[in-house]
Amino acid sequence: MQHMDNAFTLLRRAVDLLPEDAAAENGQTVGDVREDIVRQDWEMVLGVLIEIGDVHPVSVDFWELLAEAARQLMLDRSRRWCEWRGWEVRHGTVRATLSLVGAEEGRRRTAFAADGRLRPMWDIGNRTAGGERELNIARLWVEYAQELGPGETADVRLAPLSPDQWRHLKCGDVITMYEAQPVAGTATVIEVLPPRA
Repeated sequence: MQHMDNAFTLLRRAVDLLPEDAAAENGQTVGDVREDIVRQDWEMVLGVLIEIGDVHPVSVDFWELLAEAARQLMLDRSRRWCEWRGWEVRHGTVRATLSLVGAEEGRRRTAFAADGRLRPMWDIGNRTAGGERELNIARLWVEYAQELGPGETADVRLAPLSPDQWRHLKCGDVITMYEAQPVAGTATVIEVLPPRA
């Protein structure tokens, strides 16, 4: 049976993948993380490593280590975020500002969980061989929110089921979200990054 590292070892290994000058937006450094490791503040270590990874280019391996550590620490949302970020390193990032239609205009009456489980369809301008509109599926993660409800606007990250079909998008493009008929929302692309893996 293959040896499985514990969460604490995984976090130590993740720190070793970072350059010494890497820092989070709040100024916490790799040195600070090493001090937190000595204090065995594992949830704090994971949180700071995620923050550093969100602003500093890191590898898929880094995100995989953090995802497994979060799983072992039973931090489900952190695990899903780390898996999401690893996916982005492999496939690229599409960020957009999404405005959902109000409850009176659309079918949605309640908020949805903002953690990447919703998989709506999107009109991103693709057409079938016969010239008809083709809808593409992408998971949706709402930034800085636990949920998003009818009539609300937020920045989102999209994880397309078929990333190659989304490569034509650029900043300023407007795409349309569907959960069914009618339109569920519209989004303006604010960032498109290529894969880094």
